[in-house]
Amino acid sequence: MKIHHIAIICSDYEVSKKFYIEVIGLKIIREVYREERKSYKLDLAIGEHYVIELFSFPDPPQRPSRPESCGLRHLAFSVENVSVKREELIEKGLICEDIRIDEYTGKEFFFTQDPDQLPLEFYEM
Repeated sequence: MKIHHIAIICSDYEVSKKFYIEVIGLKIIREVYREERKSYKLDLAIGEHYVIELFSFPDPPQRPSRPESCGLRHLAFSVENVSVKREELIEKGLICEDIRIDEYTGKEFFFTQDPDQLPLEFYEM
């Protein structure tokens, strides 16, 4: 039917929380602390759509992300204007790759990364 959510375990909860809210622009749905797990769970949305569960866990293992390794390759967000979004993110201190053109759709896109180096794509809609 559709993707319900994407779960991300971060290494520094406060840094990632700030990143996804203040830099990317997601909205908080709810935040809970689960004492038994020593874990925060932050539900985030874009507009009215439930999108990401951000988790903290004590000492999560590292996951290699480059070069191409098995697992989630990247998380992609659709945007109206790729150039505007790229400039907004650069102004907020992110390093963004150059804008590319999808050879099959002709749409523009670029990549950056979150605080744990999860590749993030911004794709023109």
